[in-house]
Amino acid sequence: CGPTVYDYTHIGHGRTFTNNDTLKRTLTFLGYQVKHIMNITDVGHLTGDDDTGDDKLEKGAKKTGKSVWEVAQFYTDFFLDTLQKLNIVMPNVLAKATDHIKEMIELIDKLSEMGFTYETAEAVYFDITKFSAYGKLSGQKLNEKMKGAREDTYVDPKKKNPADFALWFKLVGRFKNHSMHWSSPWDDGFPGWHIECSAMSMKYLGDTLDIHSGGIDHITVHHENEIAQSEGATGKKFVQFWFHNNFVTVEGQKMSKSLGNFYTLKDIKERGIDPLALRLLFLQSHYRQALNFTWKSAEASQEALKKLHELVIALKKQTQRTVLSQEKLKSLNEFRSRFTESLEEDLQTPKALAVMWEMVKSNIPSTDKLDLLFEFDQVLGLRLNEIIEEKIPEEIRRLADERLAARKAKDFKKSDDLRSMIEKKGYTVEDNGEEYKLKKFRISHS
Repeated sequence: CGPTVYDYTHIGHGRTFTNNDTLKRTLTFLGYQVKHIMNITDVGHLTGDDDTGDDKLEKGAKKTGKSVWEVAQFYTDFFLDTLQKLNIVMPNVLAKATDHIKEMIELIDKLSEMGFTYETAEAVYFDITKFSAYGKLSGQKLNEKMKGAREDTYVDPKKKNPADFALWFKLVGRFKNHSMHWSSPWDDGFPGWHIECSAMSMKYLGDTLDIHSGGIDHITVHHENEIAQSEGATGKKFVQFWFHNNFVTVEGQKMSKSLGNFYTLKDIKERGIDPLALRLLFLQSHYRQALNFTWKSAEASQEALKKLHELVIALKKQTQRTVLSQEKLKSLNEFRSRFTESLEEDLQTPKALAVMWEMVKSNIPSTDKLDLLFEFDQVLGLRLNEIIEEKIPEEIRRLADERLAARKAKDFKKSDDLRSMIEKKGYTVEDNGEEYKLKKFRISHS
């Protein structure tokens, strides 16, 4: 499941897509060929999963004063920029919902022919009572799904069951002036949210998917609905394995704009945190566990990434390759095996990272250590093989010299101010008695 592009991609989304990317990298690392499809939801996703809310794109357009198409494109671009900064490998196909209306109509038509749907004046619905296996993913029983909607939400009076879900909305009532609409056998309108995922995934991956990812919030409604409409149409198992990511909280609270803790990668970078340090932070927790984001943990991850950069630079300078003894060759192979086993154990990235840190602190030869670190990074995605040491500009050296003079003169305020100036320009200064060392590392894109 890709994003609904009506708002900014936040760090919770970033974690989900980083975990998905890590799974994909792991499968490739293990020798599998991966065909990856991601959808972009740019129509049909309502604010309520039970078809009771407003269209999220329409709501975003009213809020910004832009057209729905402009809103979708703006937030799609922001999302893709987030993926790039987190070093997430792009999917084979990035499928926009609005480019696949034909496939959705064909799937709805097929479900109608097979007796799974009914039509009202407002919409075409999937009747969940016609799919006996409904609820098999969440374990929720059908009678639990049949409870009524809240009194303060709008419900189609002709809707048979509260949990029935819309496949197609018509341009009537609350959606009379909907901006996005297409002609269909059931009047002009637009697709529901759930149908798009089935139509697009089956177009590119066939009737049965090996793996389907998404957030744990999708289990009880969205993914149950996908299963019902897909298996109802094909009679085949829709998904072999589900990969569900847990939530991100911020300082122990739910992330929300009202609490002022809704963070995007723009906020992360403004606080001096490298997006790849955020990726490293994500890898430190298992995808099934909730992650509590704090600025302290982000800064610690930044320091850990810095140590890795320094290690890569140091190892690159030690170019002489030695003949591995049987003992060190065994140790090298053991590290590789343990790293792989950690990933094969339900993607235990915290364990894999622990193996990596143990390996870089071991006594295996530097060149072999660097080779293995780069091998591990094929999965970790921290771009370690692109790290180069940057030449220090004369301006920065001059500031560092002034700072050293201030320290010797015990003018610590001036010393701290100069350190701050140096760091704002992207460099670090480390004191060593009467001397100092300047550092800056960057990723080479060559």
